[in-house]
Amino acid sequence: MAYRVQGVVVREKDAPATIETVIVPDPGPGEAVVDIITSGVCHTDLHYQQGGISDDFPFLLGHEATGRVSAVGEGVTEIAVGDRVILNWRAVCGQCRACAKGQPQYCFNTHNATQKMTLEDGTELSAALGIGAFIEKTLVAAGQCTKIDEESDAAAVGLLGCGVMAGIGAAINTGEVKRGESVAVIGCGGVGTAAIAGAQLAGATTIIAVDIDDAKLEQAKRFGATHTVNSKNEDPVAAIQALTGGFGADVVIDAVGRPETYKQAFYARDLAGRVVLVGVPTPEMQLELPLLDVFGRGGSLKSSWYGDCLPSRDFAMLIDQYKLGRLDLDGFVTERVGLGDVEASFAKMGDGTVLRSVVEL
Repeated sequence: MAYRVQGVVVREKDAPATIETVIVPDPGPGEAVVDIITSGVCHTDLHYQQGGISDDFPFLLGHEATGRVSAVGEGVTEIAVGDRVILNWRAVCGQCRACAKGQPQYCFNTHNATQKMTLEDGTELSAALGIGAFIEKTLVAAGQCTKIDEESDAAAVGLLGCGVMAGIGAAINTGEVKRGESVAVIGCGGVGTAAIAGAQLAGATTIIAVDIDDAKLEQAKRFGATHTVNSKNEDPVAAIQALTGGFGADVVIDAVGRPETYKQAFYARDLAGRVVLVGVPTPEMQLELPLLDVFGRGGSLKSSWYGDCLPSRDFAMLIDQYKLGRLDLDGFVTERVGLGDVEASFAKMGDGTVLRSVVEL
């Protein structure tokens, strides 16, 4: 029996996000239906609305979510009805060349549900990041569900489903920040602030937050920044070098994803340092760097995919750190809103006045 539920849909590029009736099918083999509890309003959802991800409209928005499994399909053994879960967009296949090399965090063939959710007239919906969580119930591949405990605040831990995990993972997994190292993070939105929290968790002793907004820089201190740089008022490369003995940071994380900020990251790192790109560029952006500088500065230039995380490993570990008081996930939840508030939350995101709005159902 299919389910008729309410979900947030955007029908065409730059159209408003509206609440629509969505038909969710019974789960097929390897699939699960999940009752959504919370879903963070992530910048990626706004990118979908703006046509920056693809033109596969209409989209069912939302992906940074917690929920409770309400039905499972044939062959599903890793989760059961009643389980409380975080949804993820890295359902490891176990068979691709990355998995075969023992690197499932890079799985190149992650699973989504085979069936499609639809509008009442039968129009198939594209679920954001294969999840579609601004909805009362959603259909996902069972591997997209990571079981969690019952005690933690769903709104807080659900943010591990995307943005917070991307930032923390950019520091810990991709950047491999070590105890005593220096880290600079360019861009202090949700992902950048999470990278700062990740650097602190990893034991960095100098953590430099860079942004053009003083309020964001002040907020970054709460999550572990030891120094701040307003790049509207001073050259961030020179400032980062000055704060690291004239050398540059061991790791510089670009959480903006623009050519200008990437160049800042490139030149603000120490010799043999690491640059991590976790901010998402748009398709038209181009980067030019002198190849001799790329060679001469050594080190590594890395891109971070979802914080290079393995949900089955990282979610539980980070929730434990949260429960121990070492990771302030609660601090990322700026406001709690309803399904009908998604469009307003997008506007606040553009204003830079929230870390995360979280939809509660």
